Amino acid sequence: MSSSRNSGRQDLMPKERVVLDSDLRYLDRDRLLRSRAELSVAKMLSFLRQDYEYDANLQLPDGKSMKIDFKVGNRYIEVIDSEADVARFKHVCELLPGLDIIAVGHSKYASKIDEMDSLFFFDSADKMQTGSIFIEDPSLSFDYAHILPLVEKCSVLHGHTSTVMVEIIGSMKNNLVIDFGEAKRIIKDTLNAIDHKFFINKKYLRKEDREHYFVAFDGPKGHFSLQLPKMTTYVLYGEATVENLSSEIIRLLAPKMPANVQALGVYIYEGVNKGAHIIAGVKKD
Repeated sequence: MSSSRNSGRQDLMPKERVVLDSDLRYLDRDRLLRSRAELSVAKMLSFLRQDYEYDANLQLPDGKSMKIDFKVGNRYIEVIDSEADVARFKHVCELLPGLDIIAVGHSKYASKIDEMDSLFFFDSADKMQTGSIFIEDPSLSFDYAHILPLVEKCSVLHGHTSTVMVEIIGSMKNNLVIDFGEAKRIIKDTLNAIDHKFFINKKYLRKEDREHYFVAFDGPKGHFSLQLPKMTTYVLYGEATVENLSSEIIRLLAPKMPANVQALGVYIYEGVNKGAHIIAGVKKD
């Protein structure tokens, strides 16, 4: 778990901060990936239970070889994070016009590769597009308090200010997954529901009345018995870790998303360069 849970001085940290890709480490199946975009692709493939080869060798007609980011069966995915990636993708397509390969990347490179716009997949066979957008803004944050009785240094009441980044994955509709403004409104409304709340595992609930929860538990720091106002308490199924909070935000966001959204990913930063990322499918009844 994040070492920032050991600190009770979160009030000294500014709410607005910049976290660079170069400062982060992206892992999937014990593989160290280079960027958030690559992590998103890896997570989606893992979620779909697709085995993949990372940094796969592709043999070229001139006898040389080239690294392609992902290989799934006989198909390839190149993640476009730079001008060099654009040039490499175009070069491969020119040398191997029949190769089953797609480009995935960001909108800043869309003019360089016709098929690419935001983070999306292009299937030339049926023209179906699946896109992924990211919503990351300093205003997408929430304050909370919690206790983690199973973690010694976090087994006392303490609080955090956490920022949130949300990834929305779905089929393209009118060249959009979802309007950025609408997505940001939905995310803010959801965060407002959990802002300035005390999170606690339901298993510690002993009783309740009309206005209060009564929780009690034993931990490394002794016995706790708390009377909590319901209006400022949020009861969770499970411990109040950033991983579980990411899952809870997905659960709250999913019913508010349009029908074309197929999966959601939520990053919660608990301090700088520390946090959790959960991705889950969205089912519409």
